[in-house]
Amino acid sequence: MPSLPTARVSLKGAKSLRRGNPWLYRTELTEPPAVDSAGAVVAVVDPQGNPIGQALYARRSPLALRLLTRKSPAEEAVDDAFFRRRLEAALARRAVMPGRDGLRLVHGEADVLPGLFVDRYGDGLTLQTLSEGMDARKEKLARMLVELTGVSHVVCRDDASGRDFESLPREVRLLHGTGDARFTYHEGPHRFSVDLLGDMKTGAFLDQVDNHLRAGELARGEGLDCFSYHGGFALALSRHCSSVIAVEQDAKAAARAQANAEANGRANVKVENANAFDVLRRFDQEGRRFDTIVLDPPGLAKRREGLATALRAYHELNLRALRCLRPDGLLVTCSCSGKLDRAGFEEMVLSAASDAKRPVQILERRGAGLDHPVLAGLPDTEYLKALYVRAL
Repeated sequence: MPSLPTARVSLKGAKSLRRGNPWLYRTELTEPPAVDSAGAVVAVVDPQGNPIGQALYARRSPLALRLLTRKSPAEEAVDDAFFRRRLEAALARRAVMPGRDGLRLVHGEADVLPGLFVDRYGDGLTLQTLSEGMDARKEKLARMLVELTGVSHVVCRDDASGRDFESLPREVRLLHGTGDARFTYHEGPHRFSVDLLGDMKTGAFLDQVDNHLRAGELARGEGLDCFSYHGGFALALSRHCSSVIAVEQDAKAAARAQANAEANGRANVKVENANAFDVLRRFDQEGRRFDTIVLDPPGLAKRREGLATALRAYHELNLRALRCLRPDGLLVTCSCSGKLDRAGFEEMVLSAASDAKRPVQILERRGAGLDHPVLAGLPDTEYLKALYVRAL
């Protein structure tokens, strides 16, 4: 086979790659590969020329290399068959989740397909690429996924801000199928509608499905779901709560949440189109109390330099929520900010509890579901934190 362009990395970079981190930033690239096409696969060597593996090379991104395999080009060819095998392996890992028609099928680096994310919603898939290498192959990957899953539609959801970091253009379009891309999927007994071309993220927040269901098992009394989006937590709470107020600021998402509640016969769910910070402040001042409260805000810390501001916002939310809980009330509080680690998040929640003068029991520490695995060696893949606490 023809030889690949070679990327030589620093000693520090080589040690990081060999310890399990699949990323290498341009600052650790001592000799860039000679490539002139997007998404090239390159051989990676250490300062002495010893092989480390093969990687996708990005020409403009600060993140220059994403490791694909630790085998040399002589040991393994990175071709169409290689990517198909990786897709098949990712799908096979989800076999432990039978019956789920709404789940992540490919979780980027954690499934050894760096920069590729694929979500399933019934007969539709969304495909998102956050690396130049996967972006260059998305048409081909979409065809493979149709063959492997039998879906009717594949939607390109390359409109995430992460593409700006990679100097890639944003776009949303159909890669396979015709007409609109509206589908239904299930979370436990509830059916949800989703527009893969128009809704946020890739359509829904599938990383929270297991947390929705667990919160529903523990919920009782009067419930409050803040940042409800399409009502995932709210509908789960409604199974055991006497009433649920779902708060969602986006008007389109609030309307969808109400429609989902009605479609599932959950008359005890009322959706309020409002800002969750304002609603919590109002309820606190009015002395309104609840037995179950969920906080699932969007990522408040996109960059490390914004972490201090985000922590103040998280503290405000949790302080108000704890004040609004009745004795023995349940708080499910979440963060999807990758720049806020698990220890920092828990410290913030306990600080809010102290300021609210509410002793709390920590019931469970949770993250994303099995379809969103964490890759050891890459802390960025453990972005979602969910803390279940009881306020005494």
